[in-house]
Amino acid sequence: MTRFRSRIVLPRIALVAATAVPHVLPAQTAASCPAAGPIVAGVQGALRHVRYLADDALEGREVASAAERCAAAYIEAEFAALGLAPGLEGAWEQTFRVRVGAERGTHNLLSVAGTPYPIDEAWVPLGFSGTDMAEGALIARDRGTIEDPHAPAGAAPLTGRIVVIPIERADVDVHYTAAMAARQGAAGVIFRMPAGLPDVASERRPALPLPVAAVTGSASAALAEAATAERPAELMTQVDARFGDARNVVGVLPGTGGPTAPWVVVGAHYDHLGRGGQGSLAPDAWGQIHNGADDNASGTAVLIEVARRMAADPARPTYNVLFLAFSGEERGLWGSGHWVKEPTVPLEDVVAMINMDMVGRLETGSLTIFGAGTAPQWREILERSNARIEHPIGFLPAPDGYGPSDHSSFYGEDIPVLHFFTNTHEDYHRPSDDWERIDGPGLERIADLVAGVAGELAGVRGAPAELTLVSGVGKPTAVASNPEASEEPQASRGYGPYLGSIPDMTPFEGTGVRLTGVREGSPAEKAGIQKGDVIVEFGGREVTDLYTYTYALQDFQPGDAVDIVVLRDGQRVTVKAVLERR
Repeated sequence: MTRFRSRIVLPRIALVAATAVPHVLPAQTAASCPAAGPIVAGVQGALRHVRYLADDALEGREVASAAERCAAAYIEAEFAALGLAPGLEGAWEQTFRVRVGAERGTHNLLSVAGTPYPIDEAWVPLGFSGTDMAEGALIARDRGTIEDPHAPAGAAPLTGRIVVIPIERADVDVHYTAAMAARQGAAGVIFRMPAGLPDVASERRPALPLPVAAVTGSASAALAEAATAERPAELMTQVDARFGDARNVVGVLPGTGGPTAPWVVVGAHYDHLGRGGQGSLAPDAWGQIHNGADDNASGTAVLIEVARRMAADPARPTYNVLFLAFSGEERGLWGSGHWVKEPTVPLEDVVAMINMDMVGRLETGSLTIFGAGTAPQWREILERSNARIEHPIGFLPAPDGYGPSDHSSFYGEDIPVLHFFTNTHEDYHRPSDDWERIDGPGLERIADLVAGVAGELAGVRGAPAELTLVSGVGKPTAVASNPEASEEPQASRGYGPYLGSIPDMTPFEGTGVRLTGVREGSPAEKAGIQKGDVIVEFGGREVTDLYTYTYALQDFQPGDAVDIVVLRDGQRVTVKAVLERR
């Protein structure tokens, strides 16, 4: 399950990048993947899928990595063995291009009063640095002063200066600090690091509109002295984005109604955090494999087992059933967001989407099922399906159709959804989320329940169940133990101001933040903001991406009236929203 955070703190400031000259990784050749047999030996049922996907050999299934390709190959092989058909004209994979990191270009320079500093030894550009040149006097500032949200944009004394800022810990969110310095008119930013220099390779966050660098060791002390004396400096950085292919795996169980019949989608994401960094809740574990057994090898295992149950059932469904294994969920619903933009079946023919994300810790607890309010028929369908399985499950229906997982992409397209979830835990987004902690029998029970629900929707025995969409359902909920797992970006200090927008978390080619919806009764809805609007300005702050939107939002307080500019059908529309308390 992805974490929708406003200020993402990266261990060792593992830094990000978009620049003028993107670098595209060469096409991956067939990965040499570990054989499943030796890994899963002695493990039965749904748990064997978790055992393979969460093995160290798959290195945490980082999006667009060779390990992700191995996980996809495993899922494809399982789908094929069950007799499913490939979902894309003979192919199993729907590929999409994603930014996987950054690399340093050749034009990088740091010089103070005519004295150059050696790159790598004394300094490096950061991965979210703009490709740009800054010339101006150095000036020293502390991080707290720079991050004051009420500092007026463009005001002296930062205008035209290169700001030198000491960093006390390696896990400080320097992207936010540099963004605030840029808003106050700084020409460049240099961070004095406590120890060592960061690597740009895994940085994914968007580039800022100014050069940003890090210094360490004796250079850090020298820069502090030079900044106090306000000596002249030059800072030139070139950082290029790197791109790779991610992949959704698509399998089809054809219904008796033929290819023009409606579709039921059953999905789960299979990617995780690789070796930590962005999204990890263990900042000291940078470089350690995050296996993601519960998040979300467990949901992928249930996906495969639901397909097994439905494919083996002699009673065929009337509707077609699409089994989707998504990648990129941990980076912002990239895979599901891509699929709804480029669906492999007509989107208007999809009657429902069922999502499994973190379903591996049922044990003696209850199952939370989000989305129960997106159609009035859901509760009866769930109760009937639960009554039919051998070991019924105590479940808690929650109405919210939006959330930090792939079902949100579908609900944003007016499709009723369910999200099966056994709650977060102390191993969430940490290296300790390993397969030994997964409740195997619980996976089987959840697979029984989901197969029953999907079967009723698809008309396995009897007429397909009908659903009536209820739009805009839900408020932020505290069912999940992670308070930061909400749909709208939020300040990291408490809950902060609430607008009620549902940002599109997938990479957006234009400038601004596209909305997949707004919450019913929210300040956004009251202001007239609509699904499909692109926010380009918030309270006088330019919005170029999700990060600048978040930073602008947290400048305000509940009760503030804010002018918001959106692009709607190519026209700029200004609305006024009164922010509420979350």
